[in-house]
Amino acid sequence: MLESSVREGWRMRAVVIGAGLIGLTTALFLRRHGAEVVVVDRADGPGAETSFANGGLLTPSMADPWNAPGILGKMLRWIGHESAPVLLRPHALPALGAWGIAFLRQSRPQRFRENLLRNVRLANYSLSVMAGLRDEYEFAYDGACSGSLKLLRDTVALEQATAMAESLVSHGVRFQSLDRAATVALEPALAPVADEVAGSLFFPDDESGDAHRFCCAVAEVLRRLGVTLRFGLEVESLRKQGGRMTGVVTAQGVLEADVYVVAAGSYSTQLLRPLGLRLPVRPAKGYSITLPVEGLQQRPRLPVVDDALHAVVVPLGHRLRVAGTAEFAGFDRTLRPQRIDNLRYLLRQTYPEIAASLDAAPVQAWTGLRPMSADGVPLIGVTSIGSLFLNTGHGPLGWTLAAGSAKALADKIMGQPPGFDIGEYSPARFAHFRI
Repeated sequence: MLESSVREGWRMRAVVIGAGLIGLTTALFLRRHGAEVVVVDRADGPGAETSFANGGLLTPSMADPWNAPGILGKMLRWIGHESAPVLLRPHALPALGAWGIAFLRQSRPQRFRENLLRNVRLANYSLSVMAGLRDEYEFAYDGACSGSLKLLRDTVALEQATAMAESLVSHGVRFQSLDRAATVALEPALAPVADEVAGSLFFPDDESGDAHRFCCAVAEVLRRLGVTLRFGLEVESLRKQGGRMTGVVTAQGVLEADVYVVAAGSYSTQLLRPLGLRLPVRPAKGYSITLPVEGLQQRPRLPVVDDALHAVVVPLGHRLRVAGTAEFAGFDRTLRPQRIDNLRYLLRQTYPEIAASLDAAPVQAWTGLRPMSADGVPLIGVTSIGSLFLNTGHGPLGWTLAAGSAKALADKIMGQPPGFDIGEYSPARFAHFRI
């Protein structure tokens, strides 16, 4: 049931740019608060870009920003190695500039810890919001609330991961430490690599699911609620006058509203630059492969995060998704065969018998651009331009943080009692970037 609008007899008009996880959930909560909403996206359907084939995980346990202490040394060592978990393409360096400096500054231990906890708080809230959406709308998206298993291959890594997990217990992240035998008992498909495993951490509250299927399900709900979905429509520019947004210019005319939300992922930077806004967000290219596993005698039960290989293997119904690695390569979305081959290699290292059974299986290979903020925390809130709001910069945590980010921003826009304070996620924290 729609909640009452802010003023009797008047409905706020909102335009949301972007029909991925972030944009669609934002539109849903704005509509639930009574706004008249239009969603516009250049793709032909919902969740067609970064949300299409991501890692499939909703994990408060993996909320740590990528710029952990020591990241600079690692990235320098990884330059030129196609199998590196994070690869920096030389041609992308000029565009990183001030963003790269801010990214490295945020890798100091205290700042990293603060940013990690910001993400954990939002992740926990987001999963509670997701639970409410599932109960109300019964979305079908191959969702599973079975937890995740972080695999550690040596005792040093196990001790470090355990210490990190213990430090998050007081912040709502539950875990169990498992030895080798208990790890294989929980996930029997790991038996062939048991001798290579030191132990694991099981996070019972983590979830998984197909983000694209979820986007399609949300889009259907939006249609039923009267939201206008404008697919295949490119935003040419944003119009402002007197310090306020006044319209979204498209090839089919200007969309006018009372509020505007930019949730266009990495492309948000390109939309906002002509307005004088310099978003501290850069694209981080991710890869995945998805394989059919129907008919296999043994298949994984749980999402597995292989810490040493920097890869995740996630069951999605009758499919298996393998995701990992990242590139700073600008807006280049080329599917590089070496990176796809590397994902097959990572699958063999985690599940050798399953990988052998899938050698001849058709592979759906994908790449997308994750919007990485300079501090690893999303930008949620109003900009210096009146009526213009942001919901972007979620990096690899878009699936994890989507529902909570959307509800918190919609509450703020519509003047509703906040379920979660987004003050520390405000774009204003990057004032030196002119937001």
